[in-house]
Amino acid sequence: MLALSACALLLAGCYDPNNARSLQQHTADATAAAKRSAGAIARGVVEGLTRRGPVDINKASEKDLSQLPSVTPAQARAIIAGRPYDNTSQLVKRRILTKAQYEKIRAQIGVN
Repeated sequence: MLALSACALLLAGCYDPNNARSLQQHTADATAAAKRSAGAIARGVVEGLTRRGPVDINKASEKDLSQLPSVTPAQARAIIAGRPYDNTSQLVKRRILTKAQYEKIRAQIGVN
């Protein structure tokens, strides 16, 4: 009987309603984080599927060029005015973009 009482006392000491609440909160936080990550992954997949490939600097509109990272509307107009281009590095050689700007968008542009 003493052993049974000791066992019951030990089990009662292991159960803490605060631990259950803490576990519930931790699970809710982890689920919310997973949901955010899943949303970001889904948006990335959609963007990847809808991306048309590199922007052709000889054919792109001012709007398309302006949407490239760090390209201003004035630079987009200068790109258009400087056409045609034999290669994308001419944007730097002609001083339309800085080397740093060019490096940011290099993988996103092309010449066809």
